[in-house]
Amino acid sequence: MKKTALGAAGLLMLCAVASCSDSAKTTAAPETTPSTTTADSGDSFASSTNIRYIDLDTIMEYYHLAKDVQEFTIRTYSDLEQAQRTEANKIQKFGQSIEDKARSNGYLTEASYNADVQKLNKMNADAQNAIAAQQRKAEQDLMAQNQQLNDSIQSFINDYNKGHHYDAILFKAAGVYFNPALEITKEVIEGLNSRYNIVK
Repeated sequence: MKKTALGAAGLLMLCAVASCSDSAKTTAAPETTPSTTTADSGDSFASSTNIRYIDLDTIMEYYHLAKDVQEFTIRTYSDLEQAQRTEANKIQKFGQSIEDKARSNGYLTEASYNADVQKLNKMNADAQNAIAAQQRKAEQDLMAQNQQLNDSIQSFINDYNKGHHYDAILFKAAGVYFNPALEITKEVIEGLNSRYNIVK
């Protein structure tokens, strides 16, 4: 009986100690819930963020050199279309004169008719060659203009970043979302135009 009573008492003491121990743990280290983070509103950014972005479409719209290149492109294609129309009209006019002359029995010999047909064919071949050459020159000129534009933007960005030391300057189109506070398009356009006006 004594052993049983002692055993029961010991068991009760162990339970009490365990209970006190659990209670102490609860008091000493209250249960914590994981902290929740809210998304940035986009109004500010961490000072460690060292990346900026530019909107190329906006630059192409407001950079004076880009506008000049666009006007040059429009003028080049317009001149090309005008040259094509001029050559086509000349060929069509001469071809019509051959038909009219043949219909009215204006050719006294078949040789004279064949000579005009050969002339028409030569006019057509010469026109195609001339237009092709003009197209090649137009493409080369446009490539040179666009290369100048790209080089101008890249050169300015390189010089601009020497004073700002950004880790990266990205195109807006390269990402899905950028914090608006990271945009430097306006500064870049102002700098590009300022430098272009001096050079011009």
